Amino acid sequence: MLAKTVCGIGIGVVLVLAGCQRSQRMANRSQYLIGYTDMKCDDPRGQFYNWRTRRAVIIRADGTGRREIGGSWISDENHWTGFGGWWPDGRAVIGLAWESPENYAWEKEHQTFRMTEGNWLLDSCLVDIHTGTILNLAAVERVSNYNAGLKPWPGDPNRVTFAPLINGIQHPFVMDIDGRNKKDLSSGPEGFTYGCSVSPDGMHIAYNKSYLVYIADKDGSNPHRVDDDPNHTFQFIPTWSPDGRWLHFLSGQHYKCHPHIVRADGTGLRKLADRGDYSGSFEPLKCPDFHSDGSDLPTWSPDSKWIYYTAKVGESVELMRVSTDGQVQQLTHSKGGTEHYYPALSSDGKLVAFGVRRNGYSALYVADADGRGATAITTPTFDHVQTYPYWATLTP
Repeated sequence: MLAKTVCGIGIGVVLVLAGCQRSQRMANRSQYLIGYTDMKCDDPRGQFYNWRTRRAVIIRADGTGRREIGGSWISDENHWTGFGGWWPDGRAVIGLAWESPENYAWEKEHQTFRMTEGNWLLDSCLVDIHTGTILNLAAVERVSNYNAGLKPWPGDPNRVTFAPLINGIQHPFVMDIDGRNKKDLSSGPEGFTYGCSVSPDGMHIAYNKSYLVYIADKDGSNPHRVDDDPNHTFQFIPTWSPDGRWLHFLSGQHYKCHPHIVRADGTGLRKLADRGDYSGSFEPLKCPDFHSDGSDLPTWSPDSKWIYYTAKVGESVELMRVSTDGQVQQLTHSKGGTEHYYPALSSDGKLVAFGVRRNGYSALYVADADGRGATAITTPTFDHVQTYPYWATLTP
């Protein structure tokens, strides 16, 4: 006989049921993989000395099976890797990077990046997670020593988009799946252009140029701004909804911008939610360096019903979501000083991964899509930080 009851149910029974629910939750999560980037964050010498410890890692969404990916490419202490996504065939997109210490010394003195040939190298590559085989498409008919953002073109398996840096200006490019026929999709050589997002039907692109959002045809022709209001001077990183009906981006002032959407044709601009006093950037380093923070961007749910984002609520940065009709839900409720960052949804929309920093310790967490059942999948540490989670589903 149980000595105590809760609402007529024995405490022992409640604990057993809770344990069963947790076991089932972990079993369900074990079918997913998450790729992310791990790096040291407490080296006081500056961001380069922390960045060069970056490593691309994969782990099951139940926290088991952690291992590094692409490490065989690293040939000296000034090389590093970073996880950049998943290809439709299951290969990982890995950023392979290098910088010289002398160049970093120049950057630190001048408080700006100098990503020129001989000083920097970044290529987004496809890596087989089973064999370690690396395919570097940027190296074929190379147009830049700095190539980020490798992504498949929706609806066309022979078309790939990426973002090279040319003469200090980033551009959205397209190339064939073999790395040939690289073509600039931006509307001219001027203006820093990045954040290229291709519509789900593959017929249009959207990108950020000089902090304004443009929509263009798939070949880059007929570009037009989504908003002609001269008071709207900061718009950032457009992304198409998975159903192709909406385009989301951040709009407002630099370091004070909020989730907005427009229709697919660029009309009907409206604000969806407010991020409070949150700057919209996550600083991973214990000793911040020049522009060492990273943009903490919202993300769509696969069913196009929700946009997940982070916002300042009281003294914490909480995980939030907002529907396309403006219904806001706060998914986490934390002690003051807690920071949530970089949310990402599983492909079926059932789970969300995100970073949490609490009392100076950082880790990646996985929760149900509504924020319940949050569990750390990496060990909270003070000297390392885990960022940029990307989901994949394991095949039987």
